[in-house]
Amino acid sequence: MGTESIVVIGAGLAAASAIEALRDEGYAGRLTLVGKEPELPYERPQLSKEFLAGDKEFEPSHDEAWYAEKDVTVLTGTTATAIDLDNGSVALDTGETVPFGQLLLATGAAPKTPPIPGVETAMTLRTVDDARRLKDAVSSGTRVVTIGGGWIGLEVAASVTALGAQAVVVEAAAQPLLGALGPVLGKHVADLHARHGVEVHTETTVEAIEPGVVRTSAGEIPADIVLVAVGAAPAVDLAEAAGLEVGDGIVVDERLRTSDPRVFAAGDVALAKHTTLGPLRVEHWDNALKQGRLAARSMLGKDGVYDWQPYFFTDQFEFSMEYVGRSTPEDEAVLRGNVDGDEFIAYWQRGRTVTAGMNVGIWDVNDKLRELVGTDADPDQLTDTP
Repeated sequence: MGTESIVVIGAGLAAASAIEALRDEGYAGRLTLVGKEPELPYERPQLSKEFLAGDKEFEPSHDEAWYAEKDVTVLTGTTATAIDLDNGSVALDTGETVPFGQLLLATGAAPKTPPIPGVETAMTLRTVDDARRLKDAVSSGTRVVTIGGGWIGLEVAASVTALGAQAVVVEAAAQPLLGALGPVLGKHVADLHARHGVEVHTETTVEAIEPGVVRTSAGEIPADIVLVAVGAAPAVDLAEAAGLEVGDGIVVDERLRTSDPRVFAAGDVALAKHTTLGPLRVEHWDNALKQGRLAARSMLGKDGVYDWQPYFFTDQFEFSMEYVGRSTPEDEAVLRGNVDGDEFIAYWQRGRTVTAGMNVGIWDVNDKLRELVGTDADPDQLTDTP
């Protein structure tokens, strides 16, 4: 069947990006999208940011007319139940099968649920339905306790504060975002939330979730709503059952090919071979967008490899930033600019090598930061205007 029938499983940004790129690159064959959610593909950052905060209505990446114009068969509200590699087909929960010449797995990830008594009563945030339920449950004075002080937990805390709720963040580490930003910037973000009235409990573990209360190592915390945000696990079950190689994600090469050359993976689910950083799985908007495009080009036999630096952004109160690279908590943070005023640039260095850069409240410089990442620099060369 060759490439005359491509099936995309998953309906997030990676899927939408791949479909757009396939048509833009000249693919004219049959193209089918299979997505579990009833929604058309959409970008997830809005769920913890503008949509949850009430600043923006929910929007899919493209409307139905766009998919019709691109001649895409869209099967939303449909679950792929099995992949038959021998016969080149995908089984659906409708009882139907869809043949493929090539297949893209963009199945994303699912929120982790730690083994805490009562965790089944807590909310998670992954889908627009999750965001709607959370938004509808919040009113002025509602106590929203977020277990986990990562990006989702902190963005939710900022968004529900805008809705008049009392936000509480419970984090097991010494600082929020310790793994991503290190201790200095982690404390900066924790202090930011505290200034806005968010209760931030660090070095605190959750022992149980009970009606109206979260029991922790630091005592009882009253809670009207509990949200678990302790990370996400890649949705590899479909790929694993089909016999594809999996690890912490679906294992793919630098062109996003799986262990079967007809099958590709992109986005949150892909454990991809980065050309300089090695195997890497990234759960961010920019990566889903770019990997969707790369997967499309690879399926069509065109040039391209996974060689860009990881990038993400966040908006929390007056803290708006872009980050590029991949640092560790052990890297030295070098700060330049007005840190107290949240207009500064942060660099991370391992020895002289710049491992990451972050612009906070200073714009149109991220491309320059991207150029610095991976190069050696004297700290005196690192300024607030790279």
